[in-house]
Amino acid sequence: MWSGPRNISTAMLRSWGSRADAFVCDEPLYAHYLKVTRLPHPGIDEVIAAQETDWQKVVDWLTGPVPESRSVFYQKHMTHHMLPNITRDWLDQVTNAFLIRDPRDMIISLAKGLPKVRIEDTGLVQQLSIFDHVCQRNGSIPAVVDARDVQNHPEIILPKLCEAVGVAFDPSMLSWAAGTRSTDGVWAKYWYANVEKSTKFEPYQSKNEPVPPECQAILDECITIYDQMAKHRIQP
Repeated sequence: MWSGPRNISTAMLRSWGSRADAFVCDEPLYAHYLKVTRLPHPGIDEVIAAQETDWQKVVDWLTGPVPESRSVFYQKHMTHHMLPNITRDWLDQVTNAFLIRDPRDMIISLAKGLPKVRIEDTGLVQQLSIFDHVCQRNGSIPAVVDARDVQNHPEIILPKLCEAVGVAFDPSMLSWAAGTRSTDGVWAKYWYANVEKSTKFEPYQSKNEPVPPECQAILDECITIYDQMAKHRIQP
């Protein structure tokens, strides 16, 4: 599942992790991304120490046997973690799906945590690039789900998503127990406070606040990219 930041990607991880037949992993390419970029993310050294930093070894694991003899391997990926040095041929060996979010909401959220929002920070350019790659390789459109649709209609969207990726729907995906998970990344203590309190997908709530004026040009570019994928999204 390819997502940008400030999305419901961790709630989606909880949803799939509720399945008895699924093994889930949390941003497996994050340590490689931080080792290469050295961006000042919270807990950077802790993340690098906790995860494999060789992207090829990570990919070998992601495309190998499903851990713990499960039948479903759900992988939560951030699109910007796919740095240019990582080849994409391995994407042919997995079923790719895409989680998108209205860029207005994303940018409002990003602007609160970053001194300056760049287009790269949204992950949308990378997401569209991966999406186009998968479309060209497969000759078909991969599954796309919008965060707002999932939040408002999980009982409709999740079964359709499962059908699109060739997995039987499990009603256990609609709720989960609050708390931490052993499968959460070591960065959970910095980012997962809200999801750790959650037990299901909560209905979408509008932010009702404007996008900062200095982010308007980026928003316009993001909307263009978002719209290209949103037209393919699974409808409620």
